[in-house]
Amino acid sequence: MHRPHRQRHQWSRLAATVACLVASAGLVACSGEDGPERTVDAFLTGWRSGDLNSIGFVDPTGAKIPAGTVVQEIRELSGELVDAPLTLARQGEPTIVQNTATATVRLEWTLPGETTWTYDRPVRLTQGRDDQWQVIWEPQIVQEQLTRGDRLGLRRDRAPRASVLDADDQPIVAPREVVRVGLQPSEVTDVKAVTRELEAAFRAIRPAITPPVDLSGLPKRLAEAKPDAFVEVVTLRDEAYRQIRSRIYDLPGTKFQSDKLDLAPTREFARAVLGTVDPAHAEDLAKHPDRYSPGDLVGHGGLQGRWDEHLRGVPGLTVIIKRPGPDGTLVPTDTEVFQREAQPGKPVKTTLDVATQKAADQALRAERRRSALVAVRISDGAILAAANGPGAAGENLAFTAQVPPGSTFKMVSALGLVERGTVTPDTDVDCPKTLVVDGRSFKNSNDFELGEVPFRTNFAKSCNTAFAALAPQLGPDGLAATGRNLGLEGQWQVGLDAFTGKVSAGGGATEQAAAAIGQGTTVVSPLAMAAATAAVAKGAFTPPKLVLDPAPEAAGEPGPELKPEAVAAIREMMRTVVTSGTGSALKDVPGEPVHGKTGTAEYDNNPKNTHAWFIGWQGEVAFAVFVEKGGSGSGTAVPIAERFLRALS
Repeated sequence: MHRPHRQRHQWSRLAATVACLVASAGLVACSGEDGPERTVDAFLTGWRSGDLNSIGFVDPTGAKIPAGTVVQEIRELSGELVDAPLTLARQGEPTIVQNTATATVRLEWTLPGETTWTYDRPVRLTQGRDDQWQVIWEPQIVQEQLTRGDRLGLRRDRAPRASVLDADDQPIVAPREVVRVGLQPSEVTDVKAVTRELEAAFRAIRPAITPPVDLSGLPKRLAEAKPDAFVEVVTLRDEAYRQIRSRIYDLPGTKFQSDKLDLAPTREFARAVLGTVDPAHAEDLAKHPDRYSPGDLVGHGGLQGRWDEHLRGVPGLTVIIKRPGPDGTLVPTDTEVFQREAQPGKPVKTTLDVATQKAADQALRAERRRSALVAVRISDGAILAAANGPGAAGENLAFTAQVPPGSTFKMVSALGLVERGTVTPDTDVDCPKTLVVDGRSFKNSNDFELGEVPFRTNFAKSCNTAFAALAPQLGPDGLAATGRNLGLEGQWQVGLDAFTGKVSAGGGATEQAAAAIGQGTTVVSPLAMAAATAAVAKGAFTPPKLVLDPAPEAAGEPGPELKPEAVAAIREMMRTVVTSGTGSALKDVPGEPVHGKTGTAEYDNNPKNTHAWFIGWQGEVAFAVFVEKGGSGSGTAVPIAERFLRALS
């Protein structure tokens, strides 16, 4: 009975096949549980999981291949794409001709940078004696140009990095002349002597090289180098080299090579604001393995770091075939099977003005304490300069410092008092040596007292006790309200992290008195104070701006128009500070009249520990100077302001 049953099965299968072939012009298979599509789907599932044991494989000659061998070959052929996400899907029904079938499968790789590489490949099958469909395994299933032993490889092509632009749309960092100073070992007659001479010359360069050039390892490097080698000592900007050329040019063994490097206009030019571009750090590679590869240039800090993706563009990506060389090592071939063109970076346009920035940097050059100077154009809020002194060690104090403003905040307090009609510049206000508020004693710098004098004199001489006595007239929140009208605590962004300030509010009598003279819980940044000063000069707050394109998402809204009579009074009093007050060192600065306010801010419980401040404007430029632990504003910050303004004149 076994034989007739087998015969009936064969006839039924043949009849079904004939029916399918008739229905589809003899090429397309009908769906069925024993059709080749089932094997193809299982093959794709096993490809993804790495388990192909349920599938039969043969090579093109018909010889059987173990499933494990196919798994291993797929991994090897995938090469550098082995861990890349891969989607596999059958496209339509297989075509069947007698006992062979061909199915189309779609491979979709997700490559670094969210790039998709999609293509279709045929998968051939053969029907074995047991009626089961087997996959004819060949490397071309993975990619048509692959042969046994090949590997898919990835090549990344760096995209041209765009520039940070200044206010004139010119690249801030551009190719500039440098000189590489080196030594030829065979011509150095006295290593110790030439090292001493070089060290002395490098120390004479102004502005000083920070950190100093380290020559401690130079003798060893010379000893290990070939006699005719060029052992580089340092690379100097051309202007720095010219300062010491006469001292080092004729030293035995010195050699010089001219070159060009991409550099900012000066060594200190807006360093903390610009940031740096360096080869990818280990942390970059660990944090963003899909974005960076060893050797990539990456922005760190400042604008280069904040806008790195915008500036660096999208690297080109090419899938290539690698093939074993004569020694068995895989080497790239010229075969490219997929390519994504590099997309150049886009520039970041800023408001920085080269001349103003140079003046700000120069003004801070000799200040070893942490310091900052911010300059803002009054008419539109453009940040013309943001300088941080050498002591800031790369930190952008100009934007992010959170420190008490000291007596510079009397500009805000005075505006609030005059707006409320509490005083006018001519109102007599007592300025005693000390004033006790709820048990806390307030005093003036060096214990001075003025007696009953006009409010303008109290402002010009920076009388703490007078302002502390007037503080109750502002109420618990009046100072904060006035500060907000000047942009403090505002929701404005400039394209880099910036602190907009925090003004004391809701405190008791002692806190109100302290806040009126810029102490207590009030903290600001130099940028916030420069923007507030510009608001007084203009008569309304304009949000400061640094990055114009791409524009920050929340650039901020303009403030309300200040009361004309009140703001005119504050301007007049800030002029008096310069003509006959604590900022009198600025009265002979060339150009338009200078207005300003000094500040000495205590930052802990020791009155001797103070920050130095000066805020002011001349013409269209409003600015703020801050020196951490700098002592008095008049003694430390005003000279910096003078150097800045004279450099601009």
